[in-house]
Amino acid sequence: MRYRLAISDKAREQLRAFPKELRRNLGQRREALRDDLQGDVTKLKAQGSRYRLRVGSHRVLFVLAGDTIEVYAVKDRKEAYE
Repeated sequence: MRYRLAISDKAREQLRAFPKELRRNLGQRREALRDDLQGDVTKLKAQGSRYRLRVGSHRVLFVLAGDTIEVYAVKDRKEAYE
């Protein structure tokens, strides 16, 4: 299944703060995620329909809503689950 990707304004701001090479890597991993949730994806416990994609020491946090992946945060793993 191919998912649509929606990125919140807050997540876009967080992405802009990262170095160019990291942004490129995150972008490639997000695009791969669109095809049947490929990558290191885990459902977050006790969080409803929230998931995370692990990209090195960073996490892409998203909600799965039907056929749409709604990215709400992109953070370093130390800050991601606060």
